[in-house]
Amino acid sequence: MNIQNNTLSNSTPLDAIQSCVLADIAAVNVVIQHSLHSDVVLVNQVAHYIINSGGKRLRPILVLLSAGLFGNIKPEHHQLAAVVEFIHTATLLHDDVVDESSKRRGQNTANALFGNAASVLVGDFVYSRAFQMMVAVQNMRVMEVLSNATNIIAEGEVLQLLNVHNADITDEAYLKVIHYKTAKLFEAATRLGAILSNASPMDEEALSRYGMHVGTAFQLIDDVLDLSGNANEIGKNLGDDLNEGKPTLPLLYAMQHGTSAEAEIIKRAIELGGLDDLSIILNVVERTGALTHVRKVAATESELACASIAHFADSPHKQAMLSLAKFSASRNY
Repeated sequence: MNIQNNTLSNSTPLDAIQSCVLADIAAVNVVIQHSLHSDVVLVNQVAHYIINSGGKRLRPILVLLSAGLFGNIKPEHHQLAAVVEFIHTATLLHDDVVDESSKRRGQNTANALFGNAASVLVGDFVYSRAFQMMVAVQNMRVMEVLSNATNIIAEGEVLQLLNVHNADITDEAYLKVIHYKTAKLFEAATRLGAILSNASPMDEEALSRYGMHVGTAFQLIDDVLDLSGNANEIGKNLGDDLNEGKPTLPLLYAMQHGTSAEAEIIKRAIELGGLDDLSIILNVVERTGALTHVRKVAATESELACASIAHFADSPHKQAMLSLAKFSASRNY
């Protein structure tokens, strides 16, 4: 089975970002195809379905771009780029079961097609295959970074679960969930590129900060798009997070800056879930400028990401990383 190059579609801002690592992305896809194989037919079906379901491949691209800053992208980078994509894929399989999601990226979720049990177990397979591949690199620092990242991501998933239907969560507590659940894998991706390139501790930390800020911006824009995006473009239904009772930063801001009656409507929607008051809530979100506010927060994260790599010599890879940071905070899909 040939793995589609789902990183990009024609004429998108991502075209220029990937242009300097096209051959490396192809090499990563070969690693993914080879490493996903299992003698168990259902494992092959579910794993290939989710890995080919239209993801942007941002995390593996970050491994490649951060390595490219140092001038030499090695086969080990391809291996770890695939590992990062596998960890991300496993979290998606598990997330969709926990969230009882039926759509992702405009397609049926794996759990909707194959059932919850198959999705959870194949997610376990993808996780364990990622660790097999990680060990094969034979670099203790790599194993430390990825094992720590995976553990923190799991904690982020639990934190998010604990805060479902919690309309009283603070902005700071919500950002902690983002840092753990989403941004940590972005951070690990850019750090890995540096580690295998024998970067200095200063450069490794700079790239780590870049990844954390980009990942935070990316998730904040996901929050914005959940309340404003085109369903066909974002691949899910408007208000999915609200329907699941997830408090997001735009909703928190709207509660803080709306009238007491409006705040109560949003609070009730988060606590009970459902979309009965979606049109009212969207009007409050619009009137209070919540989406504009969160886009500004994301833009600040993007600027911090760019600042963290300012000291690197100019190169196509650096320019791609600067563009990726800006894209993460300005995208509409």
